[in-house]
Amino acid sequence: MSVTLREITDANREAVLALRVAPEQERFVGSVQGALEDAAEYPHAKPWYRAAYAGDDPVGFVMVSWNVQPQPPDIIGPWFLWKVIIDRRYQGHGYGAEAVRQVAELVRAEGATELLTSYVPEDGGPAGFYQRLGFVPTGELDGNGEVIVDLALLQTDSAGRPPA
Repeated sequence: MSVTLREITDANREAVLALRVAPEQERFVGSVQGALEDAAEYPHAKPWYRAAYAGDDPVGFVMVSWNVQPQPPDIIGPWFLWKVIIDRRYQGHGYGAEAVRQVAELVRAEGATELLTSYVPEDGGPAGFYQRLGFVPTGELDGNGEVIVDLALLQTDSAGRPPA
């Protein structure tokens, strides 16, 4: 399974905006349109976003606060995975996990030592998804009462080995 992260352009915008999670998941993540509105409303959060593609098909969307100055409880960072949206038709195929792994690699390459995110602590939410990817709770909550979790990003040398 191959996932690529691509810019949203005039050519793919309509297809990306049409991506939808299952109705029971909307309370946890929202929509791509809502995420783009958040990005426009909070430019100081330095939103970086991409469509996730499997081959030629858009399957999801990711958004990160990119190396931002943290301003808790509203802006968490410096590297914060703000949104992961995988269309209901494509869930369960590993696309979300692969998209998060790629985001983690991108921010690690920028010198980040951790990637933060948060989730609504309710049944049916994404807690297990993030736990399987290695995120661990920080013990803190964001301004909306979401659990903040942290993925440690091991730095490597040019050969991909941890520094001595």
